[in-house]
Amino acid sequence: MAQKTVREAALNILVRVGQGGGYSHLLIQQEIKKDDLNQKDVSLLTELVYGTLQRRDTLAFFLKPFVRKRVKPWVRWLLYLAIYQMHYLERVPDHAIIYEAVELAKKKGGKSLSSFVNGVLRNVQRKGVPSFESIEDPVKRLAVETSHPEWLVKRFVKWYGFDIARSMCLRNLHDKDVSVRVQSTKMSREDAIKRLEEDGFEVKRSRLSSQGIIVKSGNIFRHPLFKEHFTVQDESSMLVGEMMDVEPGMFVLDACSAPGGKTTHIAEKMKDNGEIHAYDLHAKKAKLVEEKAEDLGLSIITAKAADSRTLPDIYEKETFDRILLDAPCSGLGVLRGKPDIKYQKSAEDVTNLAGIQTDLLEAVAPLLRTGGKLVYSTCTVDKEENEHVIQQFLNNHPEYKIDPSFQESLPVVCRELNGLSQWGLQLFPQDLDTDGFFLTRFIKKS
Repeated sequence: MAQKTVREAALNILVRVGQGGGYSHLLIQQEIKKDDLNQKDVSLLTELVYGTLQRRDTLAFFLKPFVRKRVKPWVRWLLYLAIYQMHYLERVPDHAIIYEAVELAKKKGGKSLSSFVNGVLRNVQRKGVPSFESIEDPVKRLAVETSHPEWLVKRFVKWYGFDIARSMCLRNLHDKDVSVRVQSTKMSREDAIKRLEEDGFEVKRSRLSSQGIIVKSGNIFRHPLFKEHFTVQDESSMLVGEMMDVEPGMFVLDACSAPGGKTTHIAEKMKDNGEIHAYDLHAKKAKLVEEKAEDLGLSIITAKAADSRTLPDIYEKETFDRILLDAPCSGLGVLRGKPDIKYQKSAEDVTNLAGIQTDLLEAVAPLLRTGGKLVYSTCTVDKEENEHVIQQFLNNHPEYKIDPSFQESLPVVCRELNGLSQWGLQLFPQDLDTDGFFLTRFIKKS
């Protein structure tokens, strides 16, 4: 695909996302499959879409002095796309970026719109974009500089203070390396690393999981071992499986299991010996869990569709040795990979999710046997969904407590982090270059 067409594809995706017509990561994957893009075009398309979307509000601030009238959404996204390249990318000269934007405007809107786009971008090139220093309020300035909604920045500052909030917002603008988990019943991590290095990959060992590998360079998705030996999984997510403290032969519940990364990790930790009952609200997603288990050659997972709040109707009390509740959440810890989320969520959404998380905990708690362990995790950095849910649960359930061995079970690298508290571990994206993630472990008292 020629670069001009890649930019047109990027613009079409941005317009769809902007109109609420899809998620960026899914639309990019659809475009890659539809046009069978080569690696160079995939990289450019991903850079243009994620980069522009990630900095949408900053680009709006840059553009504001140059556009005083209302313009169609696609024209605004086209200007964002061009200014993103002019301001943040160095590979293509400004005159080439402006030329391609003008040609796209001509193709989609005719000569008058192309003249408008040309005039705006020439002005931006000549005068430069406004400085963030012109914004006096530090919270508002941070919101604009890092393209986060102001309500969200205020919330981060309230929970964690300005410095941690700023570090988190800045890190959310940058990509992270892909990490994979090795299927340990088939291959050791050392053998996997040796094979990848022989094939030209640059990799390093995860500090959070004995099965984790961080891929610094190389397309892991096209490696021959990928489907049957590797699972793409963030290191923070792998930490959940490590903290389940499972053994072969156990009876385990994974209450919110799709797409199955943590479920299959638990099965690998159990050496595919025992039983894992995995649930998801949607049948289609439960099927994904089964397919993932099949790809990895794991036999102890049974995946079904159900609202896990109804599981007490299916199982007797004190049935399971271990329970994982990887609860549905706002996803505010994964904004680097899914920038759409920060523009779509609201404070009301967070409160509603905290209610669902509490209901799920209440439902699965009776199903754990005495002496058993329950891991609660989310991919968010919001205290209302994490620490507050935990505190409320413990207030209502004197038979539960935070597992006293939780902190000493964590990898050494986690034990001095700012986010470690009496309620669990809050990983921030700037801590270990992972997703923002929360996890804790309860034990049911005898």
